[in-house]
Amino acid sequence: MQTSQETRVDASTGNTNEFLTFTLGKEEYGIDILKVQEIRGYDAVTHIANTPEFIKGIINLRGIIVPIVDMRIKFKLGTPVYDQFTVVIILNVANRVVGMVVDGVSDVITLPASQIQPPPEFGAAMDTQYIVGLGTFEERMIILVDIERLMTSREMELVDNVAI
Repeated sequence: MQTSQETRVDASTGNTNEFLTFTLGKEEYGIDILKVQEIRGYDAVTHIANTPEFIKGIINLRGIIVPIVDMRIKFKLGTPVYDQFTVVIILNVANRVVGMVVDGVSDVITLPASQIQPPPEFGAAMDTQYIVGLGTFEERMIILVDIERLMTSREMELVDNVAI
């Protein structure tokens, strides 16, 4: 299993990385393609009482109960609008299947380390611990997210007892 430390982008190695890109509002994000299990259209979820607002509910995915996280709510990017472009990216993180709702999926891109810059420092005012870098691809700026670290964080409460 790949740990979150291994998913960190190191510009000094010269390695290339593949990312699935998706949109939240006007911003484009990228996650390690190896964490993606499948992509589905957004469908109704079963709501669970007393869950954080960003957890939309659960779905039954071929016998596996999968929590669904709305990334627009999680990243505080305004009220989500669910339309024909809204998709759920099913992830496999820390031996747990988790779904995340995004506004749309763009494509899969390969970025050499030379096209990835380290995340900016914002001090304590903004939490950027899940941003592993900023990639540039065909005039696009892509925010690269360590999705395993985010989904296994204590604040998400989706995975128990993860050694990161």
